[in-house]
Amino acid sequence: MTTQLVGVVGRGLLAPDSPHAREPKTAPGQVISVDDLGFTRGDGVFDATRVVTADDGSSSVDHLDRHLARFARSVAGMDGDPLDEGPWRELIGRAVEAWTTPGEAVLKIMWTRGLESSTSEPTQVLTITPLSEGAIRLREGIAVALMSRGTSSDAYRDARWLLGGVKTLSYGINMAVKREAARRGCDEVLLTSTDGWVMEGPNASLVTLHLDGGRPVLRSTPVEGTGILRSITQEVLFERAASEGVATELVLQTPEEVKRADAAWYLSSVRGAARVTRFDEHPVAGSDEWTARIRGWIGF
Repeated sequence: MTTQLVGVVGRGLLAPDSPHAREPKTAPGQVISVDDLGFTRGDGVFDATRVVTADDGSSSVDHLDRHLARFARSVAGMDGDPLDEGPWRELIGRAVEAWTTPGEAVLKIMWTRGLESSTSEPTQVLTITPLSEGAIRLREGIAVALMSRGTSSDAYRDARWLLGGVKTLSYGINMAVKREAARRGCDEVLLTSTDGWVMEGPNASLVTLHLDGGRPVLRSTPVEGTGILRSITQEVLFERAASEGVATELVLQTPEEVKRADAAWYLSSVRGAARVTRFDEHPVAGSDEWTARIRGWIGF
C-alpha cells in the first residue's frame, strides 16, 4: 500500500513508496527548505479534495476545476502572481495516475512564497495520502462545541489583509480550537462571532435543515463580509438541492436557531457530510432520510 505520494511543480513526482506505483521513482532531493516562508511564517495557502481509487487502481478527483479555482483565489488573496494552472494540472494528472491504493485519499496542493533568506520562486507541492479511518467514522456523527472566534461577523468586510476567504497554511488557531473541543468531549467546533452569530467550523461548513411549516429549507452561513471560506461541497449541495426544488438560504443564524434545527451537518471536501448529533450539550435529532439525500447530492 502507498502511504504517501509527493510531487513538486516543475520536478514531478518524488519517490512513490509503493513497488506497484505506476510512476518511476526519482531521487527525492529537497522538497521544503527549513527557511521556507510557508514553514517559518505560515505564508502560504493550500487546498484539498478527495481522491477515489477503484479496485483496479484507477483514480478520480472530486471537483478538481472548482478546487483549482479556489486555490487560485487564495494565491491571489496572498498577493501572489496569477496561478498558472497548466503545470498544476499536469502534476495532478501524473499523481492521480500513479496513485493506485484502493479507497479514499486526500489530495492536498500547497503554495508558499518561497525562501525567507532570499527572493525566490514560490514553493508548489502536492501530496496524496490515504483518508484516515477516523475521518470516515466521523461521517456517522459528531458532537460540536461552540466557541468564539473573537471577531464580529463583519470584521472582514473592509479589511482584506485579514485574509478572509483565503485558505491559508496558518492553522495554529484552528488546531488549538480542535484541541479545546477534545477537552470538552467533542469532535468538532462551531465558531461564533462576538455579535452573536454562528460562522463555520475550523475546516468544514455548517448546513442546517429547518422544516418550517412542512417546507424544508437548507441554510448555511453567507461568505460576503464574514470571512468564511467558500465551501465547494456546500455550493454543490445547494445547487443540486435547488435543482430538485428544495429551498436554500445563505443567512446568519444565532446559536439558538442552530440548536433548534431539525438536522445539521458539517460538510467538507474530504469528509463529505458528517451528521451533527449535538451542539454543546443540546442534542440534535437528525434525519436519516435527509442525510441520505444530502450524501446523494454531494456524491458521498
